[in-house]
Amino acid sequence: MTTTTSDTTPGRLLQLLSLLQTPREWPGGELADRLNVSRRTVRRDIDRLRDLGYPVQATLGSDGGYRLVAGKALPPLVLDDEEAVAIAVGLRAGAGHAVEGVEEASLRALTKLEQVLPSRLRHRVSTLQAATIPLTFGDGPTIATETLTVIASATAGSERLRFHYRAADGAATRRLVEPCRLVSTGRRWYLVAYDIDRDDWRTFRVDRVSEPFATGARFAPREVPDGDAAEFVRRSVSSRGAATYEMDVEFAAPVEEVAARVPAVVGVPVALPSGDACRLVATVSQPVEWTAVRLAMTGFAFRVRGPEELVTAVRELGARLSSAAIEG
Repeated sequence: MTTTTSDTTPGRLLQLLSLLQTPREWPGGELADRLNVSRRTVRRDIDRLRDLGYPVQATLGSDGGYRLVAGKALPPLVLDDEEAVAIAVGLRAGAGHAVEGVEEASLRALTKLEQVLPSRLRHRVSTLQAATIPLTFGDGPTIATETLTVIASATAGSERLRFHYRAADGAATRRLVEPCRLVSTGRRWYLVAYDIDRDDWRTFRVDRVSEPFATGARFAPREVPDGDAAEFVRRSVSSRGAATYEMDVEFAAPVEEVAARVPAVVGVPVALPSGDACRLVATVSQPVEWTAVRLAMTGFAFRVRGPEELVTAVRELGARLSSAAIEG
């Protein structure tokens, strides 16, 4: 008889787990038929899954039933081909266009997933990605997700990275760096890295990076200046000659919720005594019109204390939106 994955305990457990991850209750008899085993074996396999941390709930009845419920921790998931492709495409979209609040998590998840995807599925993901055109808001450059994942993988593995870099004036250079962190501002991605040839820390706009290549040479991670990669990017961007201003904004929302919506590179809000409001004071180098839109996109009520240019930009944005919403 030909041996299938369900003939062995590990393969059978994976097949059982795949069935249970479908959001429904499975009668014990149906699971036994699907796996071609006895109901007693199903019960033993359910116990094994529980020992591995999967919260399987049993229900009483003539046949008894099982379903996977939410637990205290997230156990490993089993995905079929279509599910894996769908998730990879979604993560590529989130990482490649810097969706605020999920961009770094999307990139970490994408790096892990693409590392284990079979070549046939990687090809399907790339084909689907090439055949689609994302709708973006035009407030930042797009980046090839392959570039992001190569950089993220080298960063996570403490592996030296080579790449071509195009400066703001168009000058092209080749860099060898020790990557430290990727930082998203909501509009752009920046790489914080130690430049080997220049013997100093640098920030690189990822949309200006091309042909990144992980060399395989490992390094001992260095401490980023001031210990904060986001603050290092903020100071680096502010010092490159762009006009800056001091933004002072009060939000009618708890500090934890606001901090989750505002990129760390912009600044860190501070709780006000009331506890249900917070204040953000930060040096910003982006146009006031862009800052006004970003503030509105947090979804919280806010009041701008300064500067006057930002107050005016917010007032004009509000007037345009109100006018656009008038019916008739």
